[in-house]
Amino acid sequence: MNKRTGWALPYFIFLVLFVVLPLLLIVVYALQDGSGHFTLANLGKFFTDRDSLSTFALSIEVAIENTVLCILIGYPAAYILADKNLNRSAVTVVLFILPMWINALMRTLATAELFTMAGVQLGKGTLLFGMCYDYLPFMIYPIYNQLNKMDKSYAEAAQDLGATPREVFRKVTLPLSMPGVWSGVMMVFMPTVSTFAISEFLTNNKIKLFGTIIQENINNSMWNYGAALSLVMLIIIAITTMLQKEEPDES
Repeated sequence: MNKRTGWALPYFIFLVLFVVLPLLLIVVYALQDGSGHFTLANLGKFFTDRDSLSTFALSIEVAIENTVLCILIGYPAAYILADKNLNRSAVTVVLFILPMWINALMRTLATAELFTMAGVQLGKGTLLFGMCYDYLPFMIYPIYNQLNKMDKSYAEAAQDLGATPREVFRKVTLPLSMPGVWSGVMMVFMPTVSTFAISEFLTNNKIKLFGTIIQENINNSMWNYGAALSLVMLIIIAITTMLQKEEPDES
């Protein structure tokens, strides 16, 4: 433990036990049948099961709609928070953090109860509202951090060259903030696809998302097929992560 690398040992052990090992177990279960023999039938079942495919397509649709909503609401909010002329109080930033201090399940239950009290019929609209409410901070803060650390001299230089405020935003601010937008998309899109509690409470289980069918298979002791569905989700996450663009060099 005298070496600096020794301090990384606890983190390495944690990584192996709670990240690597569970992922390996998912792969092993996904590629086995009930008798423990190697098979690709579980993955093949996903691509031939109409219910799973339709649920997956619906999950992608809901995730895209929720992500777009979060961008449309979150980007202006992040822009205002990062602009010292529009936001002169650090308390405003804290106000966006406060909902995250409450358990997400409790927030979802409270939202569902408010809809019930107001006589609003639970469905896709209430689902999108609840998801946007839960995941909006995960869109705002990556964009806010990107805008906040952005070198303001770029915008000043554009103004000196005669660019209008609209042109400064379109040609300078927006392109430089895209890494934050992409990070927000990653943090909103994938959890939306895989969630199940929000859809259950805010639609009375009328709308099932991909996370719901994974949960149902696991609860019904169909571990192999549930693991195969989880593996599909992991592959999608890996692909979208690899497609993430590198942050532009501002030096």
